[in-house]
Amino acid sequence: MSDLREHIARALDRDIVALTPVSGGDVADAFRVRLGDGGTVFAKTRPGAPPGFFVTEAAGLAWLREADAVPIPEVLGVSDDPPLLILEWIEHGRPGAATEATFGRALAATHAAGAPSFGREDRRRTGSRGLPNEPCETWVDFYATNRLLPLARLASDERALPLSAIRNLEAVAGRLPELGGPIEPPARLHGDLWGGNRVVGAGGVSWLIDPAAHGGHREFDLAMMRLFGGFGDACFAAYAEVSPLTDGWADRVPLHQLAPLVVHAIKFGGGYVGGTLRALEALA
Repeated sequence: MSDLREHIARALDRDIVALTPVSGGDVADAFRVRLGDGGTVFAKTRPGAPPGFFVTEAAGLAWLREADAVPIPEVLGVSDDPPLLILEWIEHGRPGAATEATFGRALAATHAAGAPSFGREDRRRTGSRGLPNEPCETWVDFYATNRLLPLARLASDERALPLSAIRNLEAVAGRLPELGGPIEPPARLHGDLWGGNRVVGAGGVSWLIDPAAHGGHREFDLAMMRLFGGFGDACFAAYAEVSPLTDGWADRVPLHQLAPLVVHAIKFGGGYVGGTLRALEALA
């Protein structure tokens, strides 16, 4: 703890008064850091993190912040040695009457900010399974080669899914031109948009944290929001007012939920295996 305190103080060039553990998810140790000048920041570390772990997250946060739509915490410091990320502190608040609709409109604006390609220009891998983000010209190519096929291999290696499901997953990757709907340009995605990665701050303002940011299909973020819950109907309605979805979007929800379902089936098994099988059945 004392070493971490020294690293944070050196990165910020500020005195540290207190370092208090806070909830930070299942992969990192997180802290509220009180500074000598009265300020507060958030810091997290992960012993044994792979090279570039927090650098990748910091780059994703900065990229989403450039859209100037959904509030994103400012990156105040990042390093590989030790693995460390320091962010602006978000004071938690309560949702207000306009929280959901305001977030829906801001998310639509973030998506509309776009991306140079599907994937990431820096090619950095994201997520707990280090999925590739190689730049692709089409979403079909990206979702097949950077998500579904690598996940099929991981699920096979870890025996997380029945062999028939893995074969069906590979078959879906080959049917994406048929299943994917109208062609859209790459959207600026958060990439891991479940309710736990939205923080409602002071004044009911929604902030986004912990991204797996990349250029992708905007329906992916929206499908993941529906998979794990935590977002109200007003959020989706406001999004659709700003950026209407194309015909057939509801039928494509299982397609976009397939990747996160397989990730969770690999990590946790249990009901996620059944969820994966149901999604595959819906796409048969």
